[in-house]
Amino acid sequence: MKVQEEINYRRIAEAIEYIKSNFKSQPNLEEVAEKINVSPFHFQKLFTDWAGVSPKKFVQYLTIEYAKKMLHNHGTLFDAAAETGLSGTGRLHDLFINIEGMTPGEYKNGGENLSINYSFAESPFGNILVASTAKGICHIAFADDEHYALQALETRFPKATYTKMLDLAQQNVLWIFTHDWSKLSQIKLHLKGSELQLKVWETLLKIPMGQLTTYGNIAKQIAVPKASRAVGTAIGDNPVAFLIPCHRIIQSTGLFGQYHWGSARKTAIIGWEAAHTDTLGSDFN
Repeated sequence: MKVQEEINYRRIAEAIEYIKSNFKSQPNLEEVAEKINVSPFHFQKLFTDWAGVSPKKFVQYLTIEYAKKMLHNHGTLFDAAAETGLSGTGRLHDLFINIEGMTPGEYKNGGENLSINYSFAESPFGNILVASTAKGICHIAFADDEHYALQALETRFPKATYTKMLDLAQQNVLWIFTHDWSKLSQIKLHLKGSELQLKVWETLLKIPMGQLTTYGNIAKQIAVPKASRAVGTAIGDNPVAFLIPCHRIIQSTGLFGQYHWGSARKTAIIGWEAAHTDTLGSDFN
């Protein structure tokens, strides 16, 4: 078994190096599979298991990162599309929308035309910062230090216009602290992330209040069972504290584990939710 895993690792490493060296030509599945001497079907499954994304999506990520650097260095959309092997600016536009949640122009402008409302409020677990756009909630963070919390938000959207204002979207979020989660369907999210991140965050939203699960189970639910580390990173990058309940993820040993906003706060949240449900269940099946 270990011998086969070593062989698979070498194959994936070789494939990744080939894709990194040739992504500008947009290599397809068959081309990369041929380079490592496996069938396209086997390569698709093998690569997805190891990397957490499909070979096609991996090429897209490399393309996006290269295009972002070009745009950042004042390159044009046409130049970025041509340099990354895309057929035109339309495909680049579609790729940005799919992966980044914003257009290439919006990325290049650093959120320049994005208007964000934000406010601070008290929760059962301390002060929080809630931020929203016209499309929905884009950020929630525990704010032990309001100045630092606001700086972290501004780093995510460096050129956005900020208004300190409590709007309806934020009020709906604050409602869940004093009532149940039945209002969750009324809360819209405006998130920017990779396909894997969005898939992980969506899966977290499906964990019922008062229940817990593990990193491994989340990886299985999104069909990447061998990508627990990538899943853990996506969970750690959660931009919407409490509402996207990353605090409900614990270690397979039963230990609560770490939490971006402190292990003591995580323990308090889990206990609070247990007290507000009939039973504290677990999802270790």
